[in-house]
Amino acid sequence: MDWQPHITVATVVEDQGRFLLVEELKAERLVLNQPAGHLEANETLRQAAVRETLEETGWDVELTGVVGVYLYTAPSNGVTYQRVCFAAKALRHDPQRPLDTGIVRAVWLSREELAAQPQRWRSELVPRCIDDYLRDPPHPLQVIRD
Repeated sequence: MDWQPHITVATVVEDQGRFLLVEELKAERLVLNQPAGHLEANETLRQAAVRETLEETGWDVELTGVVGVYLYTAPSNGVTYQRVCFAAKALRHDPQRPLDTGIVRAVWLSREELAAQPQRWRSELVPRCIDDYLRDPPHPLQVIRD
């Protein structure tokens, strides 16, 4: 079998109506995304979500639920991604922590501020995950069977 989907995780972190996002360089463009990344060998989906959020933002988070599971094929390269998106609560920030390569900075934006910049979304999943989080309560973490 030649086709392999990429398993990714993302977190929606809200604090007082603002959402934790990252500005990252993608094909020489500065785009907005949730803290997100690939599942690594020998880690659970939950561990990956917490790790990626810390590596990309400097924030330690506590997962509080599952927003959804998404299948997305990137038009730029034809790669299919399965994204498991978690809801999380911000706990502690380390402003001195170096961020992952390609990540310029972490930013807190309202849904309206994000909506005003569609050209900067890394993909349509960025607002979709936030909208799903706002529309429906997250599913219990127990739906993820590690």
